[in-house]
Amino acid sequence: MRWTENLRTRLGWDLLPRTLRRVVVGVIGGTIVLIGIALIVLPGPAIIVIPLGLLVLGSEFAWARRLLRRGKEMIAKVRGKRVEELAAEQKQ
Repeated sequence: MRWTENLRTRLGWDLLPRTLRRVVVGVIGGTIVLIGIALIVLPGPAIIVIPLGLLVLGSEFAWARRLLRRGKEMIAKVRGKRVEELAAEQKQ
């Protein structure tokens, strides 16, 4: 995740202790995911907000990256494409 390293450097996150950085990212990402879950029953774009929260969490936590990868695989399966084809489309 090259973009996260670049963002961390620009914002000065590398200067913070790892534990503090993980707590801050966990609180922000967790809040976004909880808002997305609430938007499942409330009117709103839950299908956009939940992956956005997982993307924030994925910048520090491997389990969130795995969830995002599984979600991409399921979407690719539903669309009838293989994961390799999806990755090739994203590179273009």
